[in-house]
Amino acid sequence: MTTKKTVFASLSLLLVMGSSCEKPAAVKLQLNGIACVQCHTIQSAADLQALSLQPGDTVIMKSGQWTNQELTFSAQGTSQQPIVLLAEQPGAVIMKGTSSISITGKWLVVNGLVFQNGYTSGKNVVDFTSSSSNCRLTNTAIVDYNPPAATTDYRWVSINGSNHRIDHCYLKGKLHQGPTMVVWGTNKTMKHRIDHNFFGERAELPNNGGETIRIGTSDWSMTSAFTTIEDNIFQRCNGETEIISNKMGSDTIRNNFFHESEGTLCLRHGNGSAVYGNYFVGNGNSAAGGIRIIGEDHVVYNNYFQNMAGTGQKAPVAVMDGVPNSPLSGYYQVKRVKVVANTMIKCKQSFDIGSGKGGNSRTLPPTDGHIANNVVSQAASSTMLTFTDQPINFTYQGNIVFDVPTSQQLPAGFTRQNPKYTLTADGIYEPTSTSPVLGAFVGNYPFAAAADAGAPKLDAQHRDLLKAQNIGPGFMTGLGNSLVINP
Repeated sequence: MTTKKTVFASLSLLLVMGSSCEKPAAVKLQLNGIACVQCHTIQSAADLQALSLQPGDTVIMKSGQWTNQELTFSAQGTSQQPIVLLAEQPGAVIMKGTSSISITGKWLVVNGLVFQNGYTSGKNVVDFTSSSSNCRLTNTAIVDYNPPAATTDYRWVSINGSNHRIDHCYLKGKLHQGPTMVVWGTNKTMKHRIDHNFFGERAELPNNGGETIRIGTSDWSMTSAFTTIEDNIFQRCNGETEIISNKMGSDTIRNNFFHESEGTLCLRHGNGSAVYGNYFVGNGNSAAGGIRIIGEDHVVYNNYFQNMAGTGQKAPVAVMDGVPNSPLSGYYQVKRVKVVANTMIKCKQSFDIGSGKGGNSRTLPPTDGHIANNVVSQAASSTMLTFTDQPINFTYQGNIVFDVPTSQQLPAGFTRQNPKYTLTADGIYEPTSTSPVLGAFVGNYPFAAAADAGAPKLDAQHRDLLKAQNIGPGFMTGLGNSLVINP
């Protein structure tokens, strides 16, 4: 296990104060290009409760220590005139003690807060209520907000309602029971977006319930959430075996960076989700895992794995066995999964098919899947492809593997060939101009939209992601300093 760094021990070392806002009783101002109607200044939760807010209003929280302030932000904005709760100076409103915030209403924005030096007795720190919709939490940090007892269970961000966005936040140091962030199932159209956040270190719990993000519960597993998790960083998120636990259907998890995190991106329940464009860098950590697949009709493509030492259910790609007549809380059989155009470099194991066979009554092998156009380059002592159980009617095509001993039997559809990858200045391996992966894509997989085998070369978006550019709150600096990528 990687030793925790102290670079984030004091949030004050990372704060960069922004400019304050003018605060007359009534003023026209621009916030993110939207005209604000009236500006209110408050110094307590009681002040906020006393306001009668109208669409377009901005509420400015005075800089300083806000101790034991349990805010209720209840109002009805509009798409053209949201109501904004804004720190006077981003990062300078410190919510401490038992402070929390409940967001209930429509088109509400919370911007610029820091929760630190406190905890709740069980209340969620940031709570989007079931009657809320189209609300946003942005540019906010929750740091080491832990109760004395690790068994106390509450979420740092709890998301009910629909169409919310949580972006450019920093959440680090959760030590107690309960996921860091939860999206709760509902019969409404959900369509939440979780993006550009930095999820910092989370210590391992002795039991389940330590996910960094959980979408839904088993009760909602046959429902589509249409939620997107994108452009986030997960650094040393070690709470339990599932970093992201996706328990609903039709979700998209894309363009995230998992750095030395001892767990997996797990498609635990639900069907028809897409996982693509993610980067997994384990730096040799034996507990660092990749993508764990359960259920039907998932597509997993264009992901990049480097120096991952996890095996079995923590292999870069683990396709699980299922349970006959599975209950909602069990393991549904994997059907029609498509694992296409991923790259695995220097990983101890690449694929585990039928992973977890026998445990928890798992006896149904994956069926009707496709493994195509993947590129694997690894040490000769590693295992490329493991069949813990024999899949039924799987298609293999266009896969290119290198440094795999001839003693490892591979099915047709895997070609032993040097992919001619080279290490870039970003610490990532990419094909050279003479690489055989270029133009090698075969088969009908329109979702991948690629000409080459393996994950695409780094573009500007992913290069910024690996360096934590435009990730986390704007008032914090240095978030990318510890994102080391070992070759």
